[in-house]
Amino acid sequence: MLYTICNFCFPKVNSYHLFKGVNMLQESHVKFSNFLLSLSDAMDIAIPRIASHQMRTAFIAWKLALAAGLSEDKVENIYLAALLHDIGALSLEEKVQLHAGFEDVKPETHCILGEALFELSPLLKPASTIVRHHHRSWEDWNEPIGLDHVTGSQILYLADEIERSILRKTYILHQIDKLNAKIAALADSQIHADIVSLFFQLSKYEDFWLDLTSPRLYSLLLHFGPFRKIEIERNNISSIASVFRHIVDFKSRFTATHSTGVAECAVILAKSLGFTDAEVDDMRVAGLFHDLGKLAVPNSILEKPGKLTKDEFNVIKQHTYFTYTVLTTIGGLGHIAEWAAFHHEKFDGSGYPFHIKADRINLGARIVAVADIFTALSEKRLYRKDLQKNQIKDILKNQIVNNSLDARIVNIILYDYEEISAKVKSRQEESIELFEMKFSKIKNKRF
Repeated sequence: MLYTICNFCFPKVNSYHLFKGVNMLQESHVKFSNFLLSLSDAMDIAIPRIASHQMRTAFIAWKLALAAGLSEDKVENIYLAALLHDIGALSLEEKVQLHAGFEDVKPETHCILGEALFELSPLLKPASTIVRHHHRSWEDWNEPIGLDHVTGSQILYLADEIERSILRKTYILHQIDKLNAKIAALADSQIHADIVSLFFQLSKYEDFWLDLTSPRLYSLLLHFGPFRKIEIERNNISSIASVFRHIVDFKSRFTATHSTGVAECAVILAKSLGFTDAEVDDMRVAGLFHDLGKLAVPNSILEKPGKLTKDEFNVIKQHTYFTYTVLTTIGGLGHIAEWAAFHHEKFDGSGYPFHIKADRINLGARIVAVADIFTALSEKRLYRKDLQKNQIKDILKNQIVNNSLDARIVNIILYDYEEISAKVKSRQEESIELFEMKFSKIKNKRF
């Protein structure tokens, strides 16, 4: 779902906003349902034919779990798995291929990656096994349907199958007969007959189909769906932000540690500027989320070895827009949204995508901007040779001269370059070790 952005979307900036951030002492809790729905939306936001795929799949799975009379915690685990079930499909191209069918892509790979990513967060881990097996046909199971992970996986299998079969440009009530026939044909082979029976209980109700395809589905799930009464604190926000950092960075071997480095650098800078512990925690989240919108950018552009064309760069420009629109839909993260999303804005208004000027770029956003450029310059890239320390310093100094970056913040890096660089690289080495030892092997394995 897309959100309209205009100048009125931004808060008025006073000296507190500019020099100490935007309402940095906001409530640290956020609604878990709000958080999950917005992140699910972020993963499917770029291509109209897959928009809200995971959210719609979660709606179907939720209704099936309720029809089965499952306990609240079991319903929540199935819903959680469904909302983020394609989390292991790291590129936009792979998501599109998965939605179209499995002729050109092996579904097993993204299931295994998805399980591994879910296991990185205590909040997501309980649903990891369901994600792992959500493309496993019933005929391949050697366990009874009554086991929680088997039931959950089969429910998600059916929900995903139905959602991918819906024609976006055809009125939903005109499709019911064909959708019913498709699921009926899968009974006892790919989907257990009991799960198919649950589906037919729901299918006869028009409101089920109309809710499923409604543009107001986000609001419906937010106000009536699972987790609506649950709030999460900073540490849990950070753990899920870390998972999404991996999704964004692991899209490409050449960006596998970027958000990790930006977050670490931003934290160092925030501490140097006197941020409180709570504010530093929020700064880490902003760094982890700053490139969230790159989920909407094809790998063919992110990994292009040569110079981008004007059209390709225009596609790149949307990533901070999506970072902002996704994070601002999460109540309580407005300040983090600005810190994360304004990192390509310039003091003279020549940045993108909002073209705001210095008086509207708060300190938190200025920190992330410096951290982003410093980290990017320090990393290997396909399109240029590795840069040496003096070259990086010169570029940062020129950014001050060009009125693009805050001199106070850049000077912290210039003064403590060796120490900051070592800390950032140390944190990045931890991330690349995880990438190489676990995720890279899964991505490269053929099933």
